[in-house]
Amino acid sequence: MSERSVRAPRLPRIPAVPLAISIGILIGGLLVLASGGDPIAAYREILIGALAPQNWPNTLNWAVPLVGMTLVAALPLRGGMVNLGGDGQLVIGGLVAAMAALYLPLPGPLLIAASILCAMVASGLYASLAAWGETRFGIPMLISTLLLSYPAIGIASYLVGFPLRDMATGLAQTRMIPDAARLPVISGPLNIGLVLMVIVAIAVVFYDRRMVGGYELRMRGLNAKFAGYGGVRLAAQQVRVMFASGAIAGLVGAILVLGSLYRYQDGALLTPGYTWSGLMAALLAGGAPLGAICAGLFFAGLQTGGFAMQRETAIPRVLTMILQSVIILFLAIRHGVGRKSS
Repeated sequence: MSERSVRAPRLPRIPAVPLAISIGILIGGLLVLASGGDPIAAYREILIGALAPQNWPNTLNWAVPLVGMTLVAALPLRGGMVNLGGDGQLVIGGLVAAMAALYLPLPGPLLIAASILCAMVASGLYASLAAWGETRFGIPMLISTLLLSYPAIGIASYLVGFPLRDMATGLAQTRMIPDAARLPVISGPLNIGLVLMVIVAIAVVFYDRRMVGGYELRMRGLNAKFAGYGGVRLAAQQVRVMFASGAIAGLVGAILVLGSLYRYQDGALLTPGYTWSGLMAALLAGGAPLGAICAGLFFAGLQTGGFAMQRETAIPRVLTMILQSVIILFLAIRHGVGRKSS
């Protein structure tokens, strides 16, 4: 009898993402139970707060910047690159959009378009600096993207705290942008930024699935040397991808400033933590744009559901952050163990 005939059949492996989410939910429930709360009530309120029809506008409003920043991280990650500079690129986009809206002498629709375009170009160029530094001088992009955020945030803070400060309030913020530069409202908190983000998401998925550049980016993610031997110009590709990633971050900053805040406020774009939630969502999807969009929507639902849970059950919404962290940590462990045993 051959060895194959006596070998025990392998049990089917549970997909990593559903398993990680299940373990995160289990651990979160145990924490709630240990603190004297009711985990069933907590998760019920999260679901209602995120998915009840009357709460859809809030969930979608949170999802617009979160999905945007998820794509900021996912696009380079698809090619094996890491962009940790989302905060700086987001700030540049928001500040440039506010400045363009305040000082460009254009009529309404053109002013909105010009403000968004200026924000995307500025953030894209800033992000591409990290790629250029790695391709030209060998500076690891993992480090440079993170470090480049600090001067961007610091300079923006100085500008709105002193030369560009709204003297009427005395706070570190610009003047209110004119009504002509504000994004048209769709319903409630939702504005045309939702449509813009849907267009960007479709474009990224189409690029990844149907275009030569997307195929080359996936090949780079699997094996950069093989992609280079196959004729992909890796340096130029890296700069292009980082420009696109930064441009999406600039778009997110512009949408927040032109559609919600109506001015640039120091720290307002960073406090919600869109960049790091987006990075976790991109990691959850392994950099695949379609999966990253779904993960971004999932995390947006957790955030809005967390507010409802805290309001109705007095359980702190930090539970949703714990869920996100446990899910990503388990995925990292799962993939690490898989590589070691293979």
